[in-house]
Amino acid sequence: MSDFKHIIAKRKRQDFLFNIVGILCTLVGILTLGALLADLLIDGLVRINWTFLTSFPSRFAERAGILSSWVGTLLIMIVTAATAVPLGVAAGIYLEEYARRNWVTNLIEINIANLAGVPSIIYGLMALSLLVYQFRLGQSVLTGGLTLAFLILPIVIVATREALRTIPQGIREAAYALGSTKWQVVRHHLLPYSLGGTMTGIIIALSRAIGETAPLITIGALTFIAFLPPPPIKGQAPFVSFEWLTSPFSVLPIQMFNWVSRPDQDFVVNAAGAGLVLIFVTLLLNAIAIAIRYRVRKRIKW
Repeated sequence: MSDFKHIIAKRKRQDFLFNIVGILCTLVGILTLGALLADLLIDGLVRINWTFLTSFPSRFAERAGILSSWVGTLLIMIVTAATAVPLGVAAGIYLEEYARRNWVTNLIEINIANLAGVPSIIYGLMALSLLVYQFRLGQSVLTGGLTLAFLILPIVIVATREALRTIPQGIREAAYALGSTKWQVVRHHLLPYSLGGTMTGIIIALSRAIGETAPLITIGALTFIAFLPPPPIKGQAPFVSFEWLTSPFSVLPIQMFNWVSRPDQDFVVNAAGAGLVLIFVTLLLNAIAIAIRYRVRKRIKW
């Protein structure tokens, strides 16, 4: 009996020590993030104003703004999301629910998992060779968006498959027993129930894409741009224009890189302000995705 008490006491001590180590590790991460955010706020908050948001870059720090950069960031993310989300979700559904279990699908799964860990610069080199030189799309918004879509596509596929795997098999069997087709099971049961996990993966993927710099620099994104792409909506027929897809672009991370590489300390303050705007845009996109997830989940009939 005493041996059991000794073992239990030992296990409790180990559990207590593990909790302490876990809390300390968590605090280190939180404090480090808090210190970085505080430093960014102190340096950049004084620079954020309406002029900063609506002015083009300039060689004078007090006149420089981020208008072209944040507009380019939004356009790039629109192309990225419109490409990667439907393709990634569709591929995840096919691999998990439709594809046969054989060596071909196993090979595809292994390659998708490997692609999720490939450095982003590799995607930039691939896009430079394939999209810029082979397909002659140029250094455009479309090229940048497709490059980032390739980058996050494996993440979306893996997240979709993992979300589908969490759904109990009994839901599928019950739907089939009532005469539902494969697509009806996917459309009315699997997609709604897996939406939370899928949207979480999409949010993480888009958050990674919005901060990427290396692949966009590789395909020739501009570090200084003093004009905006053509508007997607026009006042005359056909009212919708896609000229902006072929326009040159810049994004906030590249603008920040350009500013911090300059010796003038005032440009570093501008970079800090751009960093705060980038964080805000990231949170805004995440909030939109979370709102969509919440509204769709409310419509689910349990």
